[in-house]
Amino acid sequence: MELKKRLSLRTVLIGLYVVVFGAYVIWGLQPAEAVQSYEISAELNIPSISLTSDVTTLQIEDHELKTPDTIVGSFSRAENKTLLIGHSSTVFQNLNKTRLGDEIIYNNNKYIVEKIEVLEKADVDMSKILAPTEKDTLMVMTCAGTDLGNGDATHRLILTATISSNE
Repeated sequence: MELKKRLSLRTVLIGLYVVVFGAYVIWGLQPAEAVQSYEISAELNIPSISLTSDVTTLQIEDHELKTPDTIVGSFSRAENKTLLIGHSSTVFQNLNKTRLGDEIIYNNNKYIVEKIEVLEKADVDMSKILAPTEKDTLMVMTCAGTDLGNGDATHRLILTATISSNE
C-alpha cells in the first residue's frame, strides 16, 4: 500500500512537472511581439470621429508603402499634396463615418473633406492620387469592402480634403 501511494504521488508530481514545463515552453519561450517604433512627423485629428493619431513619414519599399499598424503614415511626391494611409482595423476604423464638410487637422492646418469615394482596389490610380494640385490637398486612404486577410481588402475608401480658405 505504501509503495502504491509513493508511485501515485510520484506519478502526480511527474505529470504536474510535464504540464508546467509544457506551459512554460509554449508560452514562456515565445518571442515577445515586436513593438514598432516610428519617427513621428506630425499629428492627425478628425474631430467628427474622435480620431487623433501620430503620423510617421513613409518611404517606398519594394514598390509599395508599408502601412503602420496602429498610427497613420504619410507620403508625398508634391509639395502641396499628401497621402495619409492607415489600417481600417485600427487607426481608421471609423473613417467610413466621416462626411462631406468634416474638418481634418493635419500638421496644424485645417482641411475640409470635399470628396468621399470607395473604389475597387484595382481601380485606384496612385499616380492620380499623388499628382500635384493647385490647392494644398490631403488624400486619406484605408481599406474597405470585403476583408482579404493580411490587412488587405477588395476596395479603398478615399477622402479628398483641401485646405480651409480660412487659413
